[in-house]
Amino acid sequence: MKRDLMKKAAPLALACLCAGSSVAQAETKDNFYWLGQINKASIVINTRQGLLSEEQGKTFAAGLQKVLQEGEAPGAARPGLVITFEPLLIKAAGADITRIHAGRSSQDMLTTCSLVRQREASLKLADALAEVRSSLLELAERYPDMVLPNYTNGVAAQPNSYAHYLLAYATAYGRDEERLKEFYVRLNRSPMGATVLNGTGWPLDRDKMAAYLGFDGLAYNTYDAGQIYPMEAPLELGGIVASVAVHTASFIQEIMQQYAQPRPWILLQEGGGNTYVSSAMPQKRNPGILNQCRTDCSTLLGLAAAETYRSHNIPAGMADGRLAGGDPLTEKTAKMLSDFAHILHVLDVRPQRALEELNLDWTCSQEIADVLMLKHDVPFRTGHHFASEVVTYARNNNIPPSAFTYSEAAKLYARLASEDSSLPQTFPLSEEEWRSALDPAAIVQHRAVKGGPQPAEIKIMMKKEKEAIAVDRKWQAEAKNKLSAAEKRLNEDFDRLLNG
Repeated sequence: MKRDLMKKAAPLALACLCAGSSVAQAETKDNFYWLGQINKASIVINTRQGLLSEEQGKTFAAGLQKVLQEGEAPGAARPGLVITFEPLLIKAAGADITRIHAGRSSQDMLTTCSLVRQREASLKLADALAEVRSSLLELAERYPDMVLPNYTNGVAAQPNSYAHYLLAYATAYGRDEERLKEFYVRLNRSPMGATVLNGTGWPLDRDKMAAYLGFDGLAYNTYDAGQIYPMEAPLELGGIVASVAVHTASFIQEIMQQYAQPRPWILLQEGGGNTYVSSAMPQKRNPGILNQCRTDCSTLLGLAAAETYRSHNIPAGMADGRLAGGDPLTEKTAKMLSDFAHILHVLDVRPQRALEELNLDWTCSQEIADVLMLKHDVPFRTGHHFASEVVTYARNNNIPPSAFTYSEAAKLYARLASEDSSLPQTFPLSEEEWRSALDPAAIVQHRAVKGGPQPAEIKIMMKKEKEAIAVDRKWQAEAKNKLSAAEKRLNEDFDRLLNG
């Protein structure tokens, strides 16, 4: 099933927009927008506390409203620094409006702007992770019985269920989501009131400010709030991004390896922007979106590493590493995941070709040793030795597993038994057992451990993954609703003060 990337990107971008502003919102909530929200909260709270008179509160609210409305005009300047935003306030309401800056600093205000932008970008990233996990689950449900080779050390190792493989990646992205949720808890703490680093003599209501801006609580220690955590947050975010990028690049690389095959069993549907024809070689269908997505993963790994280097070996209080990557890094990761989800929906999966590939090689050989021990008490290492002899003989004589006869196996076993009197002298496996041990689908079906690829366990894992995605979707919705409700409260209280 193909999905148009632009159609998917639009609802993703809209999902984090909150309702209830007294001023039309820009498409992206920039620093100008958030400085406006901080100023709204300062005016409302300080008027309530008596730090401003009712008349001052109403006058300052009118001045701020004028600045915000002018900033919404097409092509208008939207300054994102406190020192460039404040002159607009003075122009609109006079120097007296700077009373709202008592107990504030560019440091706590701009740190707050970075945090609130990062949390919204984090929720977009959470959406994108959930979409990828859902897409992997969808693909697993479409191919519950498909078997294919899996590889270790770059060599075909064992047959596996495609659904089992896909669910493994869904589980890995689920851990990324857990890391992101844990990051969000630490991220969503308000630094407002920390001022520069040691707080203020003004009796500001930090808790009310935090609530108005949608924070879950306070970044309590004021030195940590402005000087230490802002350098730490990008490191944690970089680690999450690196994990997401590695998982994605690994999956893509396994598809890319198929393009070296004359007859791949997993590739992209042709056309539609998925592939393109070589300018020189007519037979080539280059997997353009795979190349681009993998390149984006590599770029993200570089950006994630940059966060560490930027924060390294500097004292607290320097600007080098403080929330430097922030929302752009998160949004680039969300975009990459959106592209990856598209890839998952345009895969051309060929189960019969995958089975054919399995039947060309000896990924079944461990099963021979396992069955000899499980059913006939032949020590594993002895059974392993026998299976290895079978593989050597078969490869020397160009015999695939499907063509290796029971009588040939019995002869090889007899030679091994003649050298080891402790073994049963006749070949212990029945012809049915021998054939079953060479059948990739039967091998997958007969797995017995929890978490294996057998159908009963696949059903359990699919159910668990669906439930986990539902839990995470619920968390995302609740987090967005909380931000929307806080914004609505602030805007309503500001409008009430503004309009008397």
